[in-house]
Amino acid sequence: MNAYIYLGIAIVAEVIATSALKASEGFTRFGPSVIVAIGYGVAFYALSLTLKTIPVGISYAIWSGVGIILVTGVAWALYGQKIDLAGMAGIGLIIAGVAVINLFSQSAGH
Repeated sequence: MNAYIYLGIAIVAEVIATSALKASEGFTRFGPSVIVAIGYGVAFYALSLTLKTIPVGISYAIWSGVGIILVTGVAWALYGQKIDLAGMAGIGLIIAGVAVINLFSQSAGH
């Protein structure tokens, strides 16, 4: 399987787990707590498969950058989190950074 598919699975699983972390209310709610444990397990397993092909620094940069963007969107949609102009600008810079890595970096494992 393509390493970027594994990376995508890792990112989605981590976003689900992180979003459920808030809902777990400090691991006092069983259902969300199970989602957290499974989500992080899947995320780290898929990331480990990614690292067979894509360098760790590049993988982590993409994972964390895309994860920040997606978690922010989920927090806005599910939890009513507000984001101001500075926050949007910062996320825009993260998107730009991930794009530069994927489009121009020779170390990205293309």
